[in-house]
Amino acid sequence: MAVRKFKPVTPGQRNKVISAFDDITCKTPEKSLLEPLKKSGGRNNQGKMTMRYIGGGHKRMYRVIDFLRDKDECTATVMTIEYDPNRSARIALVKYEDGEKRYIIAPNGLKVGQEIASGAGVAPEVGNTLPLSEIPLGTLVHNIELRPGQGAAMARSAGTYAQLAAREGNHAILRLPSGETRMVLVTCRATVGTVSNPDHNLESHGKAGRRRWLGRRPRNRGVVMNPVDHPMGGGEGRASGGHPRSRKGLPAKGYKTRNPKATSNKFIIERRKK
Repeated sequence: MAVRKFKPVTPGQRNKVISAFDDITCKTPEKSLLEPLKKSGGRNNQGKMTMRYIGGGHKRMYRVIDFLRDKDECTATVMTIEYDPNRSARIALVKYEDGEKRYIIAPNGLKVGQEIASGAGVAPEVGNTLPLSEIPLGTLVHNIELRPGQGAAMARSAGTYAQLAAREGNHAILRLPSGETRMVLVTCRATVGTVSNPDHNLESHGKAGRRRWLGRRPRNRGVVMNPVDHPMGGGEGRASGGHPRSRKGLPAKGYKTRNPKATSNKFIIERRKK
């Protein structure tokens, strides 16, 4: 996987860096695994704007992804590697021996025609899903469950992975993409390998219009607003706005918002690095 840079024949292409899409093998999605995706425009059920800077964007269909990987009785063959407009990672269409088709998050290095499996007793190879109790220490994993049977919740975006560092009793110790180290039950499942499209962080939209295609509207800074509109607004001339905070007045840039009484705190060994 690589990225494409463009000759600056137009202003929008001067800084444009996008994926080369050379890993994609099919352009049309599987119809049976599509669902309608309704856009909110940042409005709630009363029509009031509750999230700013959202609206427009290209129409999309949602691809139903199998985050559970609970079909243990048979192997699956990778049919295609596809683009998903709803996530940064690539997705893979797999077909099981009984004919059922499902979408999964494609691991890096997964090839068309490759066979994958899930469940206890499966070999710890790229694309296979198995309990953390059976994965060798030091292995890079993704699509990790937080609770058994819940479905993958961690390390799902492009290029991310966690490392299985140790096992202590009923818990496995994982080093997460954020730098956090935490304990997860060994009965939780994870998929071996790293998530596809690792060069996603190198992409640059190049122009404002490309962000509009993604449904993101112009974002104006709080400093340039009036005092009635933002806590950081107002002042004579180009006054910069004092302590950084949100429109609601909550401090930003360093203010911890995690609940110190959260029950999951006991599973976190080391917090993420700043």
